[in-house]
Amino acid sequence: MNTQKDIQLYTRMQMPEVQIGNVTIGGTNVIAVQSMTNTDTNAIDKSIEQCKRIFDAGAHYVRLTAQGVKEAEALREIKQGLVQQGYTQPLVADIHFNPQAAIVAAQYVEKIRINPGNYVTLGSLTKTEYSEEEYAAELDKIAENLRPLLQVCKKHNTAIRIGVNHGSLSNRIVNKYGDTPQGMVMSMIEFLRICNQEQFTNVVCSIKASNTRIMVYATRLLAHTMQQENLAYPIHLGVTEAGAGEDGRIKSAVGIGTLLLEGIGDTIRVSLTEAPEKEIPVCKSIVAYSNEVCAESIHTVIPFDIRPNIFAYNKFVSHCVYGIGGQALPIVVSQTMNIGADWVFHDSNVLTKEDGEYDLEYICFEDLQAKHIGKHVIIEIEVEQIHHLHTKHIPEDCILVLRYGGKKLQYWIQKLYAELQQAHCNPPIILRLQYDVDSYEELQIRAAMDAGSVFIDGFCDGLWIENQNIPEQQCVELAFAILQATRARFSKTEFIACPSCGRTLFNIEQALTQVKAKTNHLQGLKIAVMGCIVNGPGEMADADYGYVGAGRGMVHLYRRQELVKKNIPEHEAVDALIALIRENGDWK
Repeated sequence: MNTQKDIQLYTRMQMPEVQIGNVTIGGTNVIAVQSMTNTDTNAIDKSIEQCKRIFDAGAHYVRLTAQGVKEAEALREIKQGLVQQGYTQPLVADIHFNPQAAIVAAQYVEKIRINPGNYVTLGSLTKTEYSEEEYAAELDKIAENLRPLLQVCKKHNTAIRIGVNHGSLSNRIVNKYGDTPQGMVMSMIEFLRICNQEQFTNVVCSIKASNTRIMVYATRLLAHTMQQENLAYPIHLGVTEAGAGEDGRIKSAVGIGTLLLEGIGDTIRVSLTEAPEKEIPVCKSIVAYSNEVCAESIHTVIPFDIRPNIFAYNKFVSHCVYGIGGQALPIVVSQTMNIGADWVFHDSNVLTKEDGEYDLEYICFEDLQAKHIGKHVIIEIEVEQIHHLHTKHIPEDCILVLRYGGKKLQYWIQKLYAELQQAHCNPPIILRLQYDVDSYEELQIRAAMDAGSVFIDGFCDGLWIENQNIPEQQCVELAFAILQATRARFSKTEFIACPSCGRTLFNIEQALTQVKAKTNHLQGLKIAVMGCIVNGPGEMADADYGYVGAGRGMVHLYRRQELVKKNIPEHEAVDALIALIRENGDWK
C-alpha cells in the first residue's frame, strides 16, 4: 500500500477568471472583498449612501437584496446615482424565491446571486419524497426556470453567483443526500451542470454555513468535486450568521482563513451584525495574513493518512494524561493564575492545574537525554526539532507542547503528527502560539486563522496564545473563543446572528446586544437571532432557541425547530425569549 502522498501547501487554486463589471476575480487576481447593505432597497438615497460608505472602506463590490420586482427596479436608480457620484464599482442583487426579480435586476447590476434551495417550483417547497422520475422532472423544471436568467445575463454580461446555504437546502436535496456537506455540494453541482449545458461560464460559487466545520468541509468537497467534474469556477467564501464583535470576527477568520490558507477562495465576505462597512477592514486583515502566509508555497511528502478525511471531522485521539488529551475537551494555558485558564505555567519549569491538583515538570526537548526524566512530564518542542522526534525516547504518558511563532503552522502540525506516528507515540499536544503584533484585532485574526485550521481538523489537545503587547487575560479569552468557533469546546453561550439586509424589519443589532447581555452566561446554549425567515429557521437548525424577524417590528420565537410564539412586539421579544428559556429549564 502506498503510505506517502506528495502535497503542495500554501498554493492557491487557479480558477478561471470571471468578470464582474470592472472587477475581475479568479486566476491570479487579488482576493476581492465585499459587503451587503442592510437598508431597504426601495430607500434609494439611504442605499446609495450606505454603498458609498462600503466602497470608501475598500470593498470591490456591494450586494443589495432584491426580494421582489419593485426592489429589482430600484437597483437601476441606485446604480445611476452611484455612477453620477463617481462610484463605478459593481453592484450585486441578492435573489430568493423570485426568478422574475432576478431577470429584472440582471439588466441593471453586474452580478446576480441566486440560492438553489429557494430557486425551485412552489410545489417542491412542501414535497418531501421523490421517485427517480419526479427527481429528474424537478431538475428539468429548475433548468427551465434558470434558462431565461442565463439568457438575460449573457445579453448584459452579468455574472451569477450560485450561493448554497446550509440552512436553505431544498427538500428534494435533503431527501436524497441529507442535511450534509454532500447535499450542499450536489445542490451546487446541479446548477453548475445546467450553466455548463447552456454554455454560461460567468459563474461564481459559494457554499456557506454558520457552523465553521460544515462550511470548511463542504467548501473543500466543492473544490474537489468541481475538479472531478471539470467544472472550475471562482469560489466565494463566508461564514453565515457569524454574529458581532469579537466572536463574529473570530468565527469568520476560522472558517474563511482555514480555506484561504489551503489555497481555496477568490472573494470573501465577513458577515457581521454591525454596520456593513465595518466588515471590510476584517476582510482585508484576513486576506492580508493569507497573502503573507502563502507568499511561498511548500512541497512536501507526508503519510497519506494524517488527515484520512478532509470532508468530515476526525479527532486525533491521544493518550489522556492528567485530564489532558484523550476524549477530554481541549485546555487553555496561560502564565498567570486566576485569569480563567485551565493550566498555568510558572517558575520556568512547572505546569500547574489551575485548581492546584497537579504539578508537572516542564522541560525542553534537548534535555530529554541530558537528565533523568520520569513519566508525566511536559516536553516543549520547536518546529526545527520535529524531524528528530523519532531519534529520542519519548517518555510514556508525556505531554508535548509545540512552540511556534512562524507562519506555516499547518505544515508543521502535519509533520509533527507524521513523526509521532513513526515513533509509535501518541501524546497529548498543546499548541503554544507566540505572536508579536501591536493590536488585539490583528492578534484575533492571525491566531484564529492559525489555530482555527488546526482544531477544525481535530488536531491538538490544548491552546496557549502569547503576545507581549497584549494583556494575558485577553489572550486567554481569545483562546477560548477560538476553541468555541472551531466547535472544539463551548465555554459560553453560542450566538448565531445574521448581518441583516433590506429584508430585516426590526433593529437586529440592538436585539442581538440585548439578547447577549441577558443570556451570555448560559454556557453551551445556542441562541439564534435572525433578521427574517429566508435563512433563519434553516441556519439555526442546531440552535436551542431562535429569535426571528416576522414582519415590521414583530418577532417569532423558536424552540429548536419548533415555532412556539408568534408575532411578539419587538420591545417585548427579549423578555419573552428569556421566559421561554426559563420555562424549558435551560436558565442557569
